[in-house]
Amino acid sequence: MSREVVITALGTAGACGCGRAGLERALATAAPPPATEIDRAGGYRCHRAGGARRALLTPVAALAPWVPQSEARRMSPPSRLAVAATRMALADSGLEPARLAGPGTVVVVATAFGASSFSEALLRQILLDDPEAASPYLFTESVANAAAAQIAIACGARGANVTLCQREAGALLAVAAGAAEVAAGRAEQALVGAVDEISPLLHAVLDRFGALARPRRGRPDGSGEVARPLDRRRAGMVAADGATVLLLESAAAAERRGKAPLARVRGAGSAFDPSAPPAGWGTGAELLGRALRRTLARCGAAGTAPGAPGGPVAIDRVVSGAAGSRTGDLLEGRVLRAAWGAAELPPVLAPKAVTGEYGGGFLAAAVLAAAGAPGVACAPPAGFGEPDPELGVSPHDGRPLPPPELLLATSLAAGGAASWLVLGRP
Repeated sequence: MSREVVITALGTAGACGCGRAGLERALATAAPPPATEIDRAGGYRCHRAGGARRALLTPVAALAPWVPQSEARRMSPPSRLAVAATRMALADSGLEPARLAGPGTVVVVATAFGASSFSEALLRQILLDDPEAASPYLFTESVANAAAAQIAIACGARGANVTLCQREAGALLAVAAGAAEVAAGRAEQALVGAVDEISPLLHAVLDRFGALARPRRGRPDGSGEVARPLDRRRAGMVAADGATVLLLESAAAAERRGKAPLARVRGAGSAFDPSAPPAGWGTGAELLGRALRRTLARCGAAGTAPGAPGGPVAIDRVVSGAAGSRTGDLLEGRVLRAAWGAAELPPVLAPKAVTGEYGGGFLAAAVLAAAGAPGVACAPPAGFGEPDPELGVSPHDGRPLPPPELLLATSLAAGGAASWLVLGRP
């Protein structure tokens, strides 16, 4: 049994606020929201001089209409973000909340780092006070799957509940896993997405690993902390928190209730690059390029073009996971070039220039691009100015584009994971 799966609702929370309107505006103009200075008063002195100072953080007050304080006080920051995004998706879906209660609803959530602030607080109690002083409340919300569990509690979902920890590749893998459950008839609907928080300690660690764009020397205002995906001058990503949750259901179910889909899930794929170090990107572009070609063939998106036998030619839009990393963007560009061969690449969009890395904003941008939202992600990325000849890939120049027929979202992760998602027009 295999059913066509569609995306019928989207909820998102991030630095652009709650709901997709703010994100659509930011993507259409390629103008990221103002970054927030990280609170560095935690006592660790772990932010080094000259390091990154800012991140794209969700305004806490924006969550209040979706997660009342009486609930929020019992949740970690990722749980609050995930529940808020879920409730936005349900409001967008037109479904009665009671329809989601029961074993027919599965939940699949990706997170790169889990509840880092609660994990930190728990370890402080254990290491600095006494193990017996450890708070059960902190423990239950410190685990990676707390956000998925809170989503299930909030809507009464009693189907499979899965949390994926595959860093940057996790969001697309979550969609693939949820779609597989609906397609096979094991679930009537799936709530899928990604959530992350950026705590001060996590921000400092990412900066010390050289992952973040840093301010210009002598500019304490943070000038220069800009992600430049696919640019020759790129020098790191901008970290972001937030959550995005999608509602997946069968096309037949959506049609019965008169709900127009945002996009159709045409297929997905994944691979692993064994050359990657635990905290960086590898060099297996050819291996990943072959895996991507196989994914496109399974999705019916691979064809033959002059000069590129077997090359993928049905894809007319690529939403790239490039985020400004020197080595990560290099691998991204080489994988796309390996998959397309001598054929010309379709327009490549780089929304992480606006959404930042982590927090699910990239997933929301990919769905909005597939839905044909006017202008979404078509503007050239903020900060882009110099193509990198090593990549052979440049982001779209901002000219108007028609809605895509078939879109590829691609996400490579530090540590070797790779994921791809093919979305079709509504």
